[in-house]
Amino acid sequence: MKNLATAMVLIALADIAIATSPDLQVSPAAARSTTAGPTENFVGRVEVERLYTPPVAAADERTSVGSVTFAAGARTAWHTHPRGQTLIVTSGVGRVQRWDGQVQEIRPGDVVRIPADVKHWHGAAPDSTMTHTAVTEVHDGSTVTWLEQVSDAQYSVRPPSPTPAQPTRAQQLMGDIAPKLAELTDEVLFGDIWERPGLSKRDRSLVTISALVAMNRPDQLRSHIALGRQHGLTQPEIVEAITQLAFYAGWPSAVTGATVAKEIFLPKPAAPAGIR
Repeated sequence: MKNLATAMVLIALADIAIATSPDLQVSPAAARSTTAGPTENFVGRVEVERLYTPPVAAADERTSVGSVTFAAGARTAWHTHPRGQTLIVTSGVGRVQRWDGQVQEIRPGDVVRIPADVKHWHGAAPDSTMTHTAVTEVHDGSTVTWLEQVSDAQYSVRPPSPTPAQPTRAQQLMGDIAPKLAELTDEVLFGDIWERPGLSKRDRSLVTISALVAMNRPDQLRSHIALGRQHGLTQPEIVEAITQLAFYAGWPSAVTGATVAKEIFLPKPAAPAGIR
Protein backbone atom coordinates (compact mmCIF):
# COMPACT_ATOMS: atom_id res chain seq x y z
CA MET A 1 0.00 0.00 0.00
CA LYS A 2 2.85 2.36 0.83
CA ASN A 3 4.45 1.82 -2.61
CA LEU A 4 1.09 2.36 -4.30
CA ALA A 5 0.54 5.64 -2.43
CA THR A 6 4.02 6.83 -3.37
CA ALA A 7 3.37 6.02 -7.03
CA MET A 8 0.08 7.91 -6.98
CA VAL A 9 1.80 10.98 -5.49
CA LEU A 10 4.50 10.89 -8.17
CA ILE A 11 1.90 10.64 -10.93
CA ALA A 12 -0.02 13.56 -9.47
CA LEU A 13 3.13 15.67 -9.29
CA ALA A 14 3.98 14.82 -12.90
CA ASP A 15 0.48 15.87 -14.00
CA ILE A 16 0.88 19.19 -12.17
CA ALA A 17 4.29 19.79 -13.79
CA ILE A 18 2.87 19.10 -17.26
CA ALA A 19 -0.13 21.33 -16.61
CA THR A 20 2.00 24.24 -15.44
CA SER A 21 4.80 23.95 -18.03
CA PRO A 22 4.63 26.59 -20.79
CA ASP A 23 3.21 25.59 -24.16
CA LEU A 24 4.82 26.09 -27.52
CA GLN A 25 3.74 29.32 -29.15
CA VAL A 26 2.94 29.48 -32.86
CA SER A 27 2.55 32.91 -34.42
CA PRO A 28 0.75 32.55 -37.78
CA ALA A 29 2.08 34.86 -40.46
CA ALA A 30 -1.44 36.05 -41.26
CA ALA A 31 -1.91 37.18 -37.66
CA ARG A 32 1.02 39.60 -37.74
CA SER A 33 1.08 43.05 -39.28
CA THR A 34 3.83 45.46 -40.22
CA THR A 35 4.31 49.02 -39.02
CA ALA A 36 6.14 51.89 -40.62
CA GLY A 37 9.51 52.78 -39.13
CA PRO A 38 9.16 56.16 -37.36
CA THR A 39 10.71 59.08 -39.23
CA GLU A 40 12.76 60.15 -36.23
CA ASN A 41 14.64 56.83 -36.34
CA PHE A 42 14.69 56.08 -40.07
CA VAL A 43 15.14 57.76 -43.44
CA GLY A 44 12.95 56.53 -46.31
CA ARG A 45 10.25 53.87 -46.33
CA VAL A 46 10.86 51.16 -43.75
CA GLU A 47 8.46 48.38 -42.69
CA VAL A 48 8.92 46.57 -39.39
CA GLU A 49 7.34 43.20 -38.63
CA ARG A 50 7.70 42.17 -35.00
CA LEU A 51 8.21 38.41 -35.08
CA TYR A 52 8.61 37.98 -31.33
CA THR A 53 8.64 40.33 -28.37
CA PRO A 54 9.11 38.79 -24.90
CA PRO A 55 6.25 39.46 -22.45
CA VAL A 56 6.98 42.02 -19.78
CA ALA A 57 6.43 39.39 -17.09
CA ALA A 58 8.88 36.93 -18.66
CA ALA A 59 11.99 37.85 -16.68
CA ASP A 60 13.92 34.89 -18.11
CA GLU A 61 13.34 35.94 -21.73
CA ARG A 62 15.42 38.78 -23.10
CA THR A 63 15.50 38.37 -26.88
CA SER A 64 13.23 40.08 -29.40
CA VAL A 65 13.11 39.24 -33.10
CA GLY A 66 11.90 41.37 -35.98
CA SER A 67 11.96 41.46 -39.77
CA VAL A 68 12.76 44.87 -41.26
CA THR A 69 12.35 45.78 -44.93
CA PHE A 70 14.08 48.89 -46.30
CA ALA A 71 13.10 50.49 -49.59
CA ALA A 72 15.98 51.48 -51.86
CA GLY A 73 17.95 54.25 -50.17
CA ALA A 74 16.24 53.80 -46.78
CA ARG A 75 18.29 53.35 -43.62
CA THR A 76 18.28 53.61 -39.85
CA ALA A 77 19.60 56.51 -37.83
CA TRP A 78 22.83 56.00 -35.91
CA HIS A 79 22.06 53.89 -32.85
CA THR A 80 23.45 51.44 -30.28
CA HIS A 81 22.17 48.30 -28.55
CA PRO A 82 22.88 47.63 -24.86
CA ARG A 83 23.48 43.91 -25.47
CA GLY A 84 24.30 43.99 -29.16
CA GLN A 85 22.33 42.76 -32.16
CA THR A 86 22.55 40.13 -34.88
CA LEU A 87 21.31 40.83 -38.41
CA ILE A 88 20.57 38.07 -40.94
CA VAL A 89 20.09 39.37 -44.47
CA THR A 90 17.25 37.52 -46.22
CA SER A 91 16.84 39.46 -49.47
CA GLY A 92 18.17 42.39 -51.46
CA VAL A 93 21.39 44.35 -51.07
CA GLY A 94 22.17 46.52 -48.06
CA ARG A 95 24.84 48.43 -46.25
CA VAL A 96 26.09 48.55 -42.68
CA GLN A 97 28.66 50.76 -40.96
CA ARG A 98 30.00 51.30 -37.47
CA TRP A 99 31.03 54.76 -36.32
CA ASP A 100 34.45 55.64 -37.79
CA GLY A 101 34.38 52.35 -39.68
CA GLN A 102 34.11 51.41 -43.34
CA VAL A 103 30.77 51.07 -45.13
CA GLN A 104 30.23 47.39 -45.95
CA GLU A 105 27.86 45.82 -48.45
CA ILE A 106 25.63 42.99 -47.20
CA ARG A 107 23.72 40.40 -49.23
CA PRO A 108 21.35 37.45 -48.64
CA GLY A 109 22.87 34.90 -46.28
CA ASP A 110 25.26 37.40 -44.70
CA VAL A 111 25.15 37.58 -40.90
CA VAL A 112 26.20 40.77 -39.14
CA ARG A 113 27.05 40.71 -35.43
CA ILE A 114 26.99 44.15 -33.82
CA PRO A 115 28.64 44.23 -30.37
CA ALA A 116 27.04 45.94 -27.38
CA ASP A 117 27.13 49.75 -27.33
CA VAL A 118 28.73 50.05 -30.79
CA LYS A 119 27.36 53.05 -32.69
CA HIS A 120 26.25 52.00 -36.18
CA TRP A 121 23.60 52.18 -38.90
CA HIS A 122 22.24 49.77 -41.51
CA GLY A 123 19.87 49.95 -44.44
CA ALA A 124 19.33 49.29 -48.12
CA ALA A 125 21.64 50.10 -51.00
CA PRO A 126 20.66 53.12 -53.15
CA ASP A 127 19.39 50.90 -55.97
CA SER A 128 17.96 47.90 -54.10
CA THR A 129 15.57 46.99 -51.34
CA MET A 130 16.90 44.98 -48.41
CA THR A 131 15.26 42.81 -45.77
CA HIS A 132 16.96 41.45 -42.69
CA THR A 133 15.93 39.59 -39.57
CA ALA A 134 17.11 41.39 -36.45
CA VAL A 135 17.75 39.49 -33.21
CA THR A 136 18.13 41.91 -30.31
CA GLU A 137 18.57 41.32 -26.58
CA VAL A 138 16.70 43.33 -23.98
CA HIS A 139 18.53 44.97 -21.08
CA ASP A 140 16.55 46.67 -18.32
CA GLY A 141 13.57 46.90 -20.66
CA SER A 142 15.57 48.55 -23.46
CA THR A 143 16.87 47.19 -26.77
CA VAL A 144 18.14 50.33 -28.53
CA THR A 145 19.33 53.90 -28.02
CA TRP A 146 18.60 56.11 -31.03
CA LEU A 147 21.04 58.86 -31.99
CA GLU A 148 21.34 61.36 -34.86
CA GLN A 149 20.31 60.67 -38.43
CA VAL A 150 22.76 59.36 -41.00
CA SER A 151 23.46 62.30 -43.31
CA ASP A 152 23.21 62.03 -47.08
CA ALA A 153 26.97 62.58 -47.27
CA GLN A 154 27.62 59.70 -44.86
CA TYR A 155 25.20 57.43 -46.71
CA SER A 156 26.61 58.25 -50.15
CA VAL A 157 30.04 56.80 -49.33
CA ARG A 158 30.41 53.71 -51.49
CA PRO A 159 31.54 50.37 -50.04
CA PRO A 160 34.92 49.23 -51.35
CA SER A 161 34.79 47.07 -54.45
CA PRO A 162 35.09 43.38 -53.56
CA THR A 163 38.26 41.60 -54.53
CA PRO A 164 37.62 39.83 -57.85
CA ALA A 165 37.13 36.12 -57.29
CA GLN A 166 39.70 33.83 -58.85
CA PRO A 167 38.27 31.83 -61.76
CA THR A 168 37.30 28.28 -60.88
CA ARG A 169 38.90 25.28 -62.55
CA ALA A 170 35.79 24.88 -64.72
CA GLN A 171 35.96 28.51 -65.78
CA GLN A 172 39.64 28.14 -66.63
CA LEU A 173 39.04 25.02 -68.70
CA MET A 174 35.93 26.01 -70.66
CA GLY A 175 34.58 29.34 -69.46
CA ASP A 176 35.67 31.14 -72.62
CA ILE A 177 34.16 28.58 -75.02
CA ALA A 178 31.26 27.08 -73.02
CA PRO A 179 30.36 29.55 -70.21
CA LYS A 180 27.02 27.87 -69.42
CA LEU A 181 28.66 24.46 -69.05
CA ALA A 182 31.25 26.02 -66.71
CA GLU A 183 28.44 27.66 -64.72
CA LEU A 184 26.53 24.35 -64.42
CA THR A 185 29.73 22.59 -63.38
CA ASP A 186 30.33 25.11 -60.59
CA GLU A 187 26.76 25.58 -59.38
CA VAL A 188 25.09 22.19 -59.98
CA LEU A 189 27.90 19.62 -59.89
CA PHE A 190 30.17 21.13 -57.24
CA GLY A 191 27.65 23.53 -55.66
CA ASP A 192 24.74 21.08 -55.31
CA ILE A 193 25.67 17.44 -55.94
CA TRP A 194 29.00 17.62 -54.12
CA GLU A 195 27.36 19.35 -51.15
CA ARG A 196 24.83 16.57 -50.54
CA PRO A 197 25.32 15.18 -47.01
CA GLY A 198 25.10 11.48 -47.93
CA LEU A 199 28.85 11.16 -48.54
CA SER A 200 31.81 13.09 -47.21
CA LYS A 201 33.81 14.99 -49.83
CA ARG A 202 36.69 12.58 -49.19
CA ASP A 203 34.52 9.56 -50.05
CA ARG A 204 32.93 11.38 -52.97
CA SER A 205 36.40 12.08 -54.38
CA LEU A 206 37.32 8.40 -54.05
CA VAL A 207 34.15 7.42 -55.96
CA THR A 208 34.88 9.98 -58.69
CA ILE A 209 38.54 8.93 -59.06
CA SER A 210 37.47 5.29 -59.32
CA ALA A 211 34.89 6.11 -62.01
CA LEU A 212 37.40 8.14 -64.03
CA VAL A 213 39.98 5.35 -63.86
CA ALA A 214 37.35 2.83 -64.98
CA MET A 215 36.31 5.04 -67.91
CA ASN A 216 39.95 5.75 -68.82
CA ARG A 217 39.60 9.55 -68.54
CA PRO A 218 43.16 10.71 -67.76
CA ASP A 219 42.56 14.44 -68.29
CA GLN A 220 39.71 14.62 -65.77
CA LEU A 221 41.54 12.18 -63.49
CA ARG A 222 44.43 14.61 -63.01
CA SER A 223 42.25 17.38 -61.60
CA HIS A 224 40.20 14.99 -59.45
CA ILE A 225 43.27 13.39 -57.88
CA ALA A 226 44.38 16.89 -56.90
CA LEU A 227 40.87 17.63 -55.55
CA GLY A 228 40.84 14.31 -53.67
CA ARG A 229 44.08 15.22 -51.92
CA GLN A 230 42.47 18.51 -50.83
CA HIS A 231 39.59 16.46 -49.42
CA GLY A 232 41.88 14.23 -47.36
CA LEU A 233 42.73 11.28 -49.59
CA THR A 234 46.33 10.11 -49.25
CA GLN A 235 48.70 8.95 -51.96
CA PRO A 236 48.67 5.29 -50.72
CA GLU A 237 44.84 5.27 -50.70
CA ILE A 238 44.59 6.58 -54.26
CA VAL A 239 47.26 4.16 -55.54
CA GLU A 240 45.57 1.22 -53.79
CA ALA A 241 42.22 2.16 -55.35
CA ILE A 242 43.84 2.18 -58.81
CA THR A 243 45.46 -1.21 -58.11
CA GLN A 244 42.14 -2.74 -57.04
CA LEU A 245 40.42 -1.33 -60.13
CA ALA A 246 42.75 -3.31 -62.41
CA PHE A 247 40.68 -6.40 -61.55
CA TYR A 248 37.32 -4.71 -62.18
CA ALA A 249 37.87 -1.99 -64.81
CA GLY A 250 40.65 -3.69 -66.82
CA TRP A 251 44.42 -3.57 -66.81
CA PRO A 252 44.81 -0.82 -69.46
CA SER A 253 42.58 1.59 -67.54
CA ALA A 254 44.44 0.93 -64.30
CA VAL A 255 47.81 1.40 -66.00
CA THR A 256 46.65 4.74 -67.41
CA GLY A 257 45.48 5.72 -63.93
CA ALA A 258 48.79 4.72 -62.39
CA THR A 259 50.65 6.76 -65.01
CA VAL A 260 48.60 9.83 -64.18
CA ALA A 261 49.19 9.25 -60.45
CA LYS A 262 52.95 8.99 -61.12
CA GLU A 263 52.91 12.35 -62.91
CA ILE A 264 51.24 13.92 -59.87
CA PHE A 265 53.00 12.14 -57.02
CA LEU A 266 56.46 11.67 -58.57
CA PRO A 267 57.01 14.65 -60.85
CA LYS A 268 60.24 14.68 -62.86
CA PRO A 269 62.96 16.89 -61.29
CA ALA A 270 63.75 20.03 -63.20
CA ALA A 271 66.82 19.74 -65.38
CA PRO A 272 69.89 21.66 -64.10
CA ALA A 273 70.52 25.02 -65.71
CA GLY A 274 72.46 24.71 -68.97
CA ILE A 275 71.50 21.07 -69.55
CA ARG A 276 68.95 20.33 -72.23
